[in-house]
Amino acid sequence: MKNWSNNVTFDPYLLVRPTSIRDIQSAVVAADSLRALGSAHSFNRIADSRDVLLSFEHFPKDIEIYTANSQVRVAAGVRYGELAIELNKVGLALPNMGSLPHITVVGATSTGTHGSGLGNENLSAAIVQIELITADGEERTISGDELNSARVGLGALGIIHHLTLQAVPAFEVSQSVYVELPFETLLNDFAAVMGAGYSVSAFTMWRDFHVDQIWVKSRIGTDTLPGDQLFGAKPAKKKLHPLAGASTKSATEQLGSIGTWHERLPHFKLDFTPSFGLELQSEYFVDIKDAKEALQAVHELREQIRPLLLVTELRTIAADDNWLSEAYQRDSLAIHFTWKPDVEGVMAFLPILEETLAPFKARPHWGKLFTDTGFNFRELYPRFEEWRSFRKRLDPDRKFVNGQLSIWGI
Repeated sequence: MKNWSNNVTFDPYLLVRPTSIRDIQSAVVAADSLRALGSAHSFNRIADSRDVLLSFEHFPKDIEIYTANSQVRVAAGVRYGELAIELNKVGLALPNMGSLPHITVVGATSTGTHGSGLGNENLSAAIVQIELITADGEERTISGDELNSARVGLGALGIIHHLTLQAVPAFEVSQSVYVELPFETLLNDFAAVMGAGYSVSAFTMWRDFHVDQIWVKSRIGTDTLPGDQLFGAKPAKKKLHPLAGASTKSATEQLGSIGTWHERLPHFKLDFTPSFGLELQSEYFVDIKDAKEALQAVHELREQIRPLLLVTELRTIAADDNWLSEAYQRDSLAIHFTWKPDVEGVMAFLPILEETLAPFKARPHWGKLFTDTGFNFRELYPRFEEWRSFRKRLDPDRKFVNGQLSIWGI
């Protein structure tokens, strides 16, 4: 078993595929150590286990929609694209989606995965209830005031089998792509560029003077649609893929075409192989007030970045109060690197990149590649010690803490 990009091989002593909550309970009680596997879209060993690994591929894909309060209860193993289709059928939507509809809801929210938009929080912010099996095999429901400590739980609080999310009325989105935005314009008019739509992403190869692509997703009836230029960037004349030369068949529709929220907010379609496939990923979150200086600092590394890079994506995330969220209490710029599958080269460069971003108190994405010992999470997350105490109450014997989490001080 390998992860999504084949850079991590899972080799548990026992692989368990539960078909019921009772199966999960039995596995938890019997194991000394275990972890749950989502869509395997993590690029480090956060989901790994040398003892027991749970896969939800045979778990019932329950999706229960409550139209009275616009909430949905979704089972572990359900992918965002699958959930979105069912919600849209009854006139509901999620506030935002990540670039990939292929990832599972439970796995993505557990690591703080996000979409983009100055007013959009990350995906875990939609959680209103968590149902999990704790270390003693008992069922527990987390809601209310405890949610801030549990929404981004890294799989260390227990085995989550269902989440309940808050939905919103369905809406339509128009997607337009612009090319060759002057880099100085992005720096000097960052909020205006990244606020040009409901969700905006900038893709760059760190060329000297231009940002390669700006993807603007405008909410119909709310946003002003972009015109025939965007701060000096020109509208694309044909459909594009974020990666130069890649097939555009997998990309969601562009050229100003209007579609349902779930057919435009992601970058890629559910029924196609997303992104590039064989790649590595890293991502770092800085306070949006430091966006200009952070981007300038990374731009200075461009000659070292380009030989390793497939593409960089810049996105924004609104602040939240979830203790281990990468956007905890600060509106954030996420600087995402999709690397070539050169593990040795990427890992040799990451310390240089992280040292460059250190003055901005950059937080790494929990599910991406970063230098294990390069971050003091107690300093980066003000509630880190409180979260550790919360985790200990649920799992005093560290049943759900693997080697990767131990290195991070979890």
